[in-house]
Formats: sequence, structure tokens, C-alpha cells
Amino acid sequence: MIVEVIINSNVKNLNRIFDYNVPIDIENDIKIGRRVFVPFGNMKEPQEGFIIGIKEKSEYEIKDILSIQKENSIEEDKIILAKLMARKYFCNISDCIKLMLPPGTTTKNIENRIKGKSARFIYLLKTEEEINEDIENNVIKSEKQKRILKFLLDNEEVSSIDLETFTDTTSANIKVLEKKGYIEIIEKTVERNPFINKNIIPTTNLTLTDEQKKAFDEISTSIKNNTFEEYLIFGVTGSGKTEIYLQLIGEVLKKNKTAILLVPEISLTPQMIDRFIARFGEEEIAVLHSKLSVGERYDQWKKIESGNIRIVIGARSAIFAPIKNLGLIIIDEEHDASYKSDKNPRYNAKEIAIYLAKERNIPLVLGSATPDINTYYEAMNGKIKLVSLTRRANKSNLPSVEIIDLKEELANGNRGMLSRRLFTAIQDNLKAKKQTILFLNRRGYSTFIMCRDCGYTVKCNKCNVTMTYHIEQNRLKCHYCGYERKNVTICPECSSKNIRYFGTGTEKLEAEIKKLFPEATTIRMDIDTVSKKNSHEIILNKFRDENIDILVGTQMVVKGHHFPNVTLVGVIAADSSLFIDDYRSNERTFQILTQVAGRAGRGESSGNVIIQTYNPDNFAIECSKLQNYQMFYDEEIKFRELLKYPPYCDIIKIEISDMSKSQTAKIATQIYNSLIEQNEDGKMAIYKPMPSPIDKIKNRYRWRIVGRCRFSNTIIDRVNTSIKDIKSANTRILVDINPNSMV
Repeated sequence: MIVEVIINSNVKNLNRIFDYNVPIDIENDIKIGRRVFVPFGNMKEPQEGFIIGIKEKSEYEIKDILSIQKENSIEEDKIILAKLMARKYFCNISDCIKLMLPPGTTTKNIENRIKGKSARFIYLLKTEEEINEDIENNVIKSEKQKRILKFLLDNEEVSSIDLETFTDTTSANIKVLEKKGYIEIIEKTVERNPFINKNIIPTTNLTLTDEQKKAFDEISTSIKNNTFEEYLIFGVTGSGKTEIYLQLIGEVLKKNKTAILLVPEISLTPQMIDRFIARFGEEEIAVLHSKLSVGERYDQWKKIESGNIRIVIGARSAIFAPIKNLGLIIIDEEHDASYKSDKNPRYNAKEIAIYLAKERNIPLVLGSATPDINTYYEAMNGKIKLVSLTRRANKSNLPSVEIIDLKEELANGNRGMLSRRLFTAIQDNLKAKKQTILFLNRRGYSTFIMCRDCGYTVKCNKCNVTMTYHIEQNRLKCHYCGYERKNVTICPECSSKNIRYFGTGTEKLEAEIKKLFPEATTIRMDIDTVSKKNSHEIILNKFRDENIDILVGTQMVVKGHHFPNVTLVGVIAADSSLFIDDYRSNERTFQILTQVAGRAGRGESSGNVIIQTYNPDNFAIECSKLQNYQMFYDEEIKFRELLKYPPYCDIIKIEISDMSKSQTAKIATQIYNSLIEQNEDGKMAIYKPMPSPIDKIKNRYRWRIVGRCRFSNTIIDRVNTSIKDIKSANTRILVDINPNSMV
């Protein structure tokens, strides 16, 4: 018996099948999807691989499999999916298989679990770039030490026992890395149950409104008939989409089937989980997202795999959960960009969900108050069934929205962060004992600092971007590579002390609010304040339970949250997403303004939203004031059709990066010329290679080639042909279909 094996490697030229002979004594254990360990090339240690095919003969002289592992393998249907993904998303099959394995699993059976109430946790002290450079330059020679560091790069918080188990290493290897300054070890309390601190009162089904009932009945038909159908629940903020999800899943459970619910943000997960536990009980639910420890994620994954879980709630990667007898997939806030991965494999969870729903003949439900333009276009053309919810479920009105022209504020001498109208509204809200959310989609204190004498600006040493000042640590940080340095008080170019801080972030806004409203309680939510485990849940619970007056935050505060006492939302700078290098800038501006407006007035009291902007006449801002998606869509779709942007085409971005500037340009030109040669039929509009808008990140120069086409197998073949013969060891080539960012 011969098996076809894919080696577990992200090296591009290893993305091919290798034949191995199966010893007679393990033939009965052979199955597609099983993990095996094989001799490979000149490598001393056995290499991990996966069986993706079985046959009787091989044309090559082949070696024997060394061992096979039944534990932590995957099913044959997942191998088929991994192959399809690898082709569509231009990555290695093994990269896709990893998404379908229990979190953290490597070359060893996972038997040792954390016991007791405390454990040692390991944290990285060096950046990803520094670690990769040391590995590439052979500064770190030990394979076990390399495994530890690579594992830590993929997992934010790991106990020493988990680290040893998942990487097949020892405490001695960890201690060596600690001495070398790569890691630190901290003793912490262990709580392996992610629901351990939840005290939730059970609930029953609510009475649906007429609109909700119509939506529920229509989708229930597909559940009852076991048919694939894609639905879009297009409902205004507060229209009760979650209650429909709950009752649909209830119908699925009655049929002894299971369900997956995807949510876009980790910050949305706690409230969603609370509602589902209250309805179905903790024992029915598993949760998967990156803020759980690797051990917690592993435990949740194994519970799902065992068949003891009937509802999976999680972020993008939860779509690969090994849940059995799947009967329904729901994707909440379907417009959110986080459903598209920005790392290899660059998959779109919505596309994977469609594939799974079709394979299993089950409905797929998408929900949003501001659907993705492409999704709504398909609904308008009958490919997706549209279900509309036009009113809030509690019969409250949508909030009133005011637009403040900041140019007029400047003309009247107001250079502060708050317009006079917003300042007064916050005062009134405080007097009324109501809560306020202030939204600013930039973190830090100042977005850049500059010498007023010579014009010098502080840029990252590794990226061609200005560094952001964070006042709490008095540090400058690069938000692209994570590099940090001390704050600059004397200009390194001209020695002037005339250093000034420009731009505004959430840190500065929080400081300003505390200064203007010293009597108010204030809390901030951005990536800097939610870095610790469960910190996002702690902040949201504190805001709700302690009735904190003002919540300052980035887009984490925008979507999905339900705070009945919030009656005022202030948008500090609505223009931040308008002028980015992306055809979706208007769409994203409209979506985020409409979503943040939806946080106001969800209780008995009416809501008010104040949007500050320098572009009050912009169409996206005008439509968000009216909260009129249809009006925005009707105008935006004309623009897309005129310029042949999605949904009228697909966009392919090929990104080339290298440590050498000239080599980057050379490889980009080589790929471009190959694409042009193959494009005699004109199926692809290909634009000449150019430096990316941010042309250097993590010491790597970046060029891009952009193409527009109707994505097909022909296009896949052409792109693969253009990149397969590149023989530059230091050059990275990334292909992204309909990317989230054109930068």
C-alpha cells in the first residue's frame, strides 16, 4: 500500500505530494486525513505530514512511513476542503490543514493537562521580526527552541506545561530561552473553564414581532426541509436579529442537529455567549476565539470533537470546528472585514460557510444592519433570499443624528477635540444620569510627532511610517511591526527642543474628557486596554454594571453591544476612513457610522448621535445621518459598475516583498511580464507593478501588482504559472483575492 503525503511545511516548493510505503503492521490504521511521521530528505528528525491519498503503486523509489497517529487527525472531507482552499487562496495545503486541527497540536499526543490552581505562563520579550531574523541567521540553532518560539508567536498566552506538551520540548529548553532574553515566565492563577465566572439567569423565547416571525418562519422552512439556502437578515440596529438566531438554533436542536454562530469581534463574544448560555445552558455551548489560552481552546475543540457540544460560537476560525451533524450556520455582522483573514491562508470565512452549507444541504444565515455591498447586490439579484427588519424590536425609535462641520468650529476659534454641541450634549447626559459612548478609530495619544524647526518626523526604523506616541508608557510605537522606542524630546536632526505632538488618538481623547468632565467616570476600550485575558469582557461589564458615564473607544465599541442606558454617541473624527487608498472607503465609513449610531437609544430613552467631520457634504456621511442604507447602496452600486469594481469584478493583489529594494522591483516586473504574456484573451486587466502605499514594513520593501477580472480556474492557473518559477529565497509573494486592504 502506498500513501500520498503532504509535509507539514509552509515552504512553497514542498506544497506537493510525496509517496511513502506503508509497513504491513500499520496498514489497518491507514486513512485519509491521518497524521504520519516520515523520513524526509537529509533532515535528522522525522517530519510530520498528512495522508491525502491512497494507491497501490508508485513510480518512484520510496521510503517507509515511520509511525502513524490516530489522535488529532482530520476527516477526509476536511482534506478535500483543504485542497480546494490551497488552490483558491494560493497557499500550501498544510497551511489549510492546520486550521482544521486542534489548537496547538504538534508531534505528540496531548495527554498532560494543567492541574492545580496556578501555573507558570510564558510570554515573548522579542518581536516577531527579531525572532525570525535570529532563526534565519542561525542565531538560534536548537530545533526545539525554534519550535517553542514559533508556537509562542502564534499563541498569546501559554502555560509552561502546555508549551512543553504542544511542542514536545522540556523545561530545560524554556529556561535556556529565558536566559537568552527571548521569553519571561510569570506565575498565574489557572482557570481552564472559559465560563467559570459567569452567573447567568436562564431565559425563554421572547415573543417575536411580525417582522421577526416572518423571518423566522421563512428560514425555518429550509431547516425542516434540509435544503441549502442563503439568507440575508437585513435589519436596522436593535431590530432583534439575535433573538431570531436563538430561536432558529432552538429549531435545529429539536432536530438533534448542531449549529455554528460566527461573530466578528472578540469584544462581541461575551454578550453573545451570555445570551446563548441563558437560553440553552453552558453544557450545550463551546466558544472559540484567540483570547482564550491555547489550553482552553484545545479543551473546547476536543469537547466539540467528542460530540458533546451542539452550539459553537466564535470568531472566523470557528467555521472549521469539528462539529458533527451540522444543521445551521449563522454569520452575524456579515459585512465585517475580520471574516477575511489577513494571514496565510487568506481565506474568507463566508466563502467557507457557503461551501459547508451546500455540502450538508443546510441554510446559511447572514445578518447585518449595513450589509456588504457584494452581499446586498446578490440579494437584489435573487442569489440570496432577503429578509428585512425595518423597525426596532422594542418599538423604540432610531436615534436622531446631527452632523457638525469642524471647519465652522475652527472658524469660530474652537480648536478642541469636542465641538461646542457635543460638549453641551455630554454635559446634559451627565446631568440626566445617562451614559455616553465616544468613538475615535485611532489609538494612542498622538499619531505623529514633529520638530517645528526643521520638520523632522519620527519614523519606525523598520517601516516607512510615522510612530505613534503613547503617553501612558511615554513611548513611541509602530502599529505595523510593534517596534518601540523612547519618546523624543530633542530633535536628532537639528537638536531643537521645539517638538510638537500632532493628531489625536483614544489616549488623548480620554485625557481630554477627564480634564473637561472631572466629575464623570470614564473608561477606555482599544487594543492597548484589552491586551490581557478577559480584559474586553471586564471593561464592557464594568461600563454596564457600574453605570460608567463615558466609554471612549475605537471600533471595538461600535458593533453589537446592547447598553440600554446609552443615549448619546459622539463620533470625534468621521473622516479617518474616508481618504484611504481603497475603493471601499465610502462603504466602510457609512457602515461604521451607522453601526456606532446604533448603540444609542436602545432602551426606553431616545438616543442622539453627533458626528464631527470636515466633510459634511460627503455622500456616505449624509446617508449615515439618515441611516438610509438603500439610498447609500443605490448610489454606491452605480459607482462600482462605472469603474468595474466588485461586485462587477474580482480584484487580485499580488504583493512582493524582499529585504532588497532592487530585488523586490525585479521580481515584481518578472511576475507582471509573465501575466501579460498569458493574457492574450484580455480576461484580466493588469496594472503595472508599483511600490505599495506603505513601501516598507518590518525591513522588507513592498511592491504590488493589482489585477481585475472574473475569478476562475483559468485565472488561478495564470497566477500560479507566474509565481511558481520564482527562485529567490528571500522574496515573499502573497496573493490575495478581494483583499481587505489595498495598502
